[in-house]
Amino acid sequence: MSFQQKQATYRRLYSEHAAWKLLRADNAPYILAFIADLFSEESEISYGRARIMLDAEIERSRELGIWSTETSAATYLNQWIRAGWLREMDDALTKTDASEIALRFCKGLDERNSGTTASHLRIVQEAVRDLAVAISPNVDERVTLLESKKAEIQREIDALQAGVVPELSEVEQRERIREIYQLASVLTGDFRRVEDEIRVLDKDLRVQIIEGDASRGDILLSVMEKEALLSTTEAGSAFEGFFQLLCDQNRSMEFREQLRSILNRPVAKQLSGSQQQFLNQLMRELSRESDRVFRIRRRTEEGLRSYIESGAAAENQAVDRLLSKLERQAVLLRDGMRDDGLGLRVDLKTETTLSLPVGPIEIKSPEAMRLRNPDDKLDTSGVEEKANSREPSAHVLDCLDAVQVREIAHKAFGSLKEHGPMSIAGLAAKNPLKSGLEELVAYLRVAKAVGATALEQKEEVALMDKQGVMLKASIPTYLLTLDLFPEDIDELSL
Repeated sequence: MSFQQKQATYRRLYSEHAAWKLLRADNAPYILAFIADLFSEESEISYGRARIMLDAEIERSRELGIWSTETSAATYLNQWIRAGWLREMDDALTKTDASEIALRFCKGLDERNSGTTASHLRIVQEAVRDLAVAISPNVDERVTLLESKKAEIQREIDALQAGVVPELSEVEQRERIREIYQLASVLTGDFRRVEDEIRVLDKDLRVQIIEGDASRGDILLSVMEKEALLSTTEAGSAFEGFFQLLCDQNRSMEFREQLRSILNRPVAKQLSGSQQQFLNQLMRELSRESDRVFRIRRRTEEGLRSYIESGAAAENQAVDRLLSKLERQAVLLRDGMRDDGLGLRVDLKTETTLSLPVGPIEIKSPEAMRLRNPDDKLDTSGVEEKANSREPSAHVLDCLDAVQVREIAHKAFGSLKEHGPMSIAGLAAKNPLKSGLEELVAYLRVAKAVGATALEQKEEVALMDKQGVMLKASIPTYLLTLDLFPEDIDELSL
């Protein structure tokens, strides 16, 4: 790429990329500091909570004289959402790919360590060796490379069995664990890119629907094709690969236990408290991130289906055609202007013959509007006053015999601790449901409260109601693991 091509590329990124715009914003330090602090412990924050926190920070900064602004917190948040630095969905805020890139860039400047060169080289060497084995068309060459790797592992085993236990130096340990943190900290970037691509897909499809006259079948086929294309993109394939690993219970459990083992050793002191906490909750955070991607996918699909079925697409097409006609009429009116001595003018009574069918108008004037009285249709003639009873009825006592959700949470925790990760159907197999749908709903509430990963397929759960009748329910599949539960189960919001 020539100098002119490179400068054109960088100039385009300078003017268009949201991350670059964030870094060169006038109040970039305040924006980055607030976003980093806002999502330091949670990946999703309610809009109201974020507004209150930003209001408090603005007020404190005014008192200290470091940020003199009269703009409200709500205005700032809305500006940052429009700029693509924050994302709002269902009244909850999350970081975007652009803010992730900007924060990672700033953190890299502050935490840059030249001592990790050896660690980087080792990772590159291992990646090159694995790729060479994977892409080699020569069977003999593949066997030779694998035999070399096998011999290297065997030498390490022989040395350990002979009593030779090599130990990493303190510098090497520091390099390795910091490298683990750096690699883990960029994992969520794949989720942000997948979210952005899903939203671009949604936007492109809606534009395609409005601009074209395709049938519903063609539109749905396009949706499916774009969904398949999404999984082949760089971010989409990274997410698909990650999710396959997440669903592998053996690898997930092994990874989780190895992380805990590392963090329980003295080498963990080379990381700050926040870095240790991040690695300790890594699997839980990744499960929540993947669950949000699936929620966005489902919401996009449901929104497109509703958009197509509701006829909103046809209405937008009608509006678009009417606007095109208005533009043509405007050109004709301009061309038909005449000079009456006072300048070019147009007859204001010129007929355009344009109309938009919007249905009948029921209200012809403001005087025809009448506010309804809330008591208009309230008939209290048949109401009889009854004294309250001090003795509860049998029906009331039966209603009090309800399922205790917190007991269900303790029961699920015990089963996961004994048998490992499983779905609600697996938990029901270990602890048969005898209180009907209420007990099943309790398990679903526990799964939602701990942020269990929602899988694509559904599962069937067999249960028995209080009268002994066997039922079978089809529910979404939630993967529950032990690390999703807090140390004190009573802290769950059930």
